[in-house]
Amino acid sequence: MAKVRSIGVFCGSRMGERKSYQSSASHVGEAIAKAGARLVYGGGDVGLMGLSASAAAANGGKVLGIIPDFLIAREGYLDGVEMHVVESMSVRKSQLIEESDAFVILPGGTGTLEEIFDVVSRQQLELHDKPVIFLNIDGFWDPFLALIEHTVKEGFTPQSLADHIVLEADPTKAIAEIFRQLDAMDTREIVD
Repeated sequence: MAKVRSIGVFCGSRMGERKSYQSSASHVGEAIAKAGARLVYGGGDVGLMGLSASAAAANGGKVLGIIPDFLIAREGYLDGVEMHVVESMSVRKSQLIEESDAFVILPGGTGTLEEIFDVVSRQQLELHDKPVIFLNIDGFWDPFLALIEHTVKEGFTPQSLADHIVLEADPTKAIAEIFRQLDAMDTREIVD
């Protein structure tokens, strides 16, 4: 039996200013469900994260939410999906990373940025080699990429980290790229 892949979705707990962010969040959830993967997310029923998880569940996908107990009153949670209630934001983030085989990153705020930097820092330290795809809706992540390139130019970040940043504007293509990378990793493990 094939292993069910888990795709971590990092994104805002708010809707953002553009309808394109919202429709892309829903498309990501749908694409993950249709690929037969499990969506792993921050557990709330708000913002882009709530949209992506709801879309996955509505399309028959498995969903795992991980939420600190103090956030339940603020963000709610989805009924009918697997939910892990944890004691802190740092435990939440660690479990999100551990439970995911790959990550798709949508627009978001400081919480999303914190998750991104933790994932890419762990990747740089070779603590994981999980695929990371940025869903670059309407150029949202262009300033982030410019910042990373600046840190490379100034000698604080290795070029290899910047080379691993993959931007994709289309949600379906982003999920397909994650599976292409995961399949390549599986093939590499069989050969090794």
